[in-house]
Amino acid sequence: MCDLERATLDEVTGLLRGADAVVFAAGAGPGSGAARKDTVDRAASVLLADAAERAGVRPFAQVSAMGAGQPPRAGTDEVWAAYIRAKGEAEDDLRARDGLDWVILRPGRLTDDPGTGRVTLAEPPIGRGEITRDDVAAVLAALLDARVSGRTLDLLNGDTPVPEAVASL
Repeated sequence: MCDLERATLDEVTGLLRGADAVVFAAGAGPGSGAARKDTVDRAASVLLADAAERAGVRPFAQVSAMGAGQPPRAGTDEVWAAYIRAKGEAEDDLRARDGLDWVILRPGRLTDDPGTGRVTLAEPPIGRGEITRDDVAAVLAALLDARVSGRTLDLLNGDTPVPEAVASL
């Protein structure tokens, strides 16, 4: 474990050496302010991507957010707007990299319900809804196993088994 807000590029690079893949699933979380959305949701992702490139770990999966890459809606809460901007900027950073085989996953509202193994996975937008954390993890693993890269995907609970949803990409 390391604190991505305080760790140096050399420290993070050292932790990634020998890894098969990198998954960025960090987030500043509820109750944090706009400044922390930037230091975690954007800057920590950029740091991890820089370290992955230096360590030679090409597969990189990023958990982002539905709505990232779009301007926040008028009247949106300042902290939510900062979160969406930070996630969008982190996505843009990944898309600009040649040294990573990246995939961006935008899950719906996360729940702690048990996973179902059935999802809706497609290019955005697919609408709004929920997805279990278990199913997000299963999809991330399947995307990395299948070596899916260069894609931005939305994810919700659905009817398609995870292996079939990933294979259909």
